[in-house]
Amino acid sequence: MVNVKIVTADGSSFDIEAANGTTLMENAVRNSVPGIVAECGGACACATCHVYIDEGWVDRVGPANDIERDMLDFASDVRENSRLSCQIKLSEALDGLMVNVPETQS
Repeated sequence: MVNVKIVTADGSSFDIEAANGTTLMENAVRNSVPGIVAECGGACACATCHVYIDEGWVDRVGPANDIERDMLDFASDVRENSRLSCQIKLSEALDGLMVNVPETQS
């Protein structure tokens, strides 16, 4: 199991225990995290699961691929640490991951 912390724009915190191999988006939706809309259901075809990776985790999570970067063009307030949570597959290497949800989704 992988433990992740998701902090919403209003400061609410969600500590989630997730199965290896699942995505951050799947777990956010399953735990009703406000602000993670996930309109496309994880197909990397929208930008409504946009998150900010905590600075201490950016290198471990890794960069977005080309398709994800293209979709991030549709997200609001994109930053250097922006990722789509549907593209972050959880593993033991990401145990303790911390992310923030933007104020708005596209």
